[in-house]
Amino acid sequence: VLALVLSLVCFPPGCRGLSQLAELPDTHQLLRQTCRDFADRELNPIAAKLDKEHVYPAKQIQELGAMGVMAIEVPEELGGAGMDYLAYSLAMEEISRGCASTGVVVSVNNSLYIGPVLKFGSEEQKREWITPFTTGEKVGCFALSEPGNGSDAGAASTTARQDGDEWVLNGTKAWITNSWDASATVVFATTDKSLKHKGISAFLVPMPHPGLSLGKKEDKLGIKASSTANIILEDCRVPLGNMLGPRGAGFKIAMQTLDSGRIGIAAQALGIAQASLDCAADYAHKRTAFGSPIGKLQAIQFKLADMAVAVESARLLTWKASLLRDAKKPFTKEAAMAKLAASEAATYCSHQAIQVLGGMGYVADMPAERHYRDARITEIYEGTSEIQRLVIAGQLLKEYQS
Repeated sequence: VLALVLSLVCFPPGCRGLSQLAELPDTHQLLRQTCRDFADRELNPIAAKLDKEHVYPAKQIQELGAMGVMAIEVPEELGGAGMDYLAYSLAMEEISRGCASTGVVVSVNNSLYIGPVLKFGSEEQKREWITPFTTGEKVGCFALSEPGNGSDAGAASTTARQDGDEWVLNGTKAWITNSWDASATVVFATTDKSLKHKGISAFLVPMPHPGLSLGKKEDKLGIKASSTANIILEDCRVPLGNMLGPRGAGFKIAMQTLDSGRIGIAAQALGIAQASLDCAADYAHKRTAFGSPIGKLQAIQFKLADMAVAVESARLLTWKASLLRDAKKPFTKEAAMAKLAASEAATYCSHQAIQVLGGMGYVADMPAERHYRDARITEIYEGTSEIQRLVIAGQLLKEYQS
């Protein structure tokens, strides 16, 4: 049935169809299984402890680096795995199924930090700012949001002025994932206010660094093993050569980076949704009521069926967006669709898992409540669900107009 469904999905000429994914390439199957085994062996047993104690999974991140997962799309000559975005999506889902906090660390390093450097950096910048971040010993972060701009990424109040052979950065960046554990960040700052969003540029800043400080670690609802804090820039000086891409290209760099990053977050949300379904289905087999397992009750069966449909639908959208990106076809709309569908599937499935578990779903003895808390952020970061709908509608209207 799955092969039939896959064969009916339409793609632009030159783009590999999902029907071919009925059998993933051997390399992708191996990566997926390796990440699944790692999640079951190394992440599932400690995910609750990492969450409860807010502990950054340093050892596990280094092990993932050794597996190539921290730099999946990076060419081998730069220290990466040299694979594609479909491989990245598969790895992200499996890692996040084991621990969503570890998943977001992997996501930020791959797509938000390494991604823009790989696409817009010079060869010298790639060697300096990517290669040391492929092993998991170092991770990067992405400093776009500010206390006052949130979804309005073009309203950056952080500034960068040239002073001799240096750029001087001033401002505050908010909600920066990996901040307390990062060794470098991509910072977006205005170099010419008169040009508005066309006056934003991107900069590579090492961490720690004079003039850069961190705010308090945020106490969050979920993904508690990853650090989130403000990055404060006070006369932070970096060499002129630390500008990433041309002057004024920052907004373009940020938007293109977020397009790709949304696929990673879709895969993270998929992992949470799948973990919720796994938890609910397992409990439905083991919990008895009215003389038989609750999985025999139609009310429970309907919940599991709806959860499975939501997961599989979001997975197909995520794979489609990945394939379009790999084929160098436009994927902005599909990435937004994948992120929207997968994040809402994660929220829905984690909610339903708690309903299936009843009282056991509400206590920390079972992972359902952690999945519920972890799922909620996927509808917010890297573009809220409302922003995704705006992106999708905008792309649709352009298509119909043409």
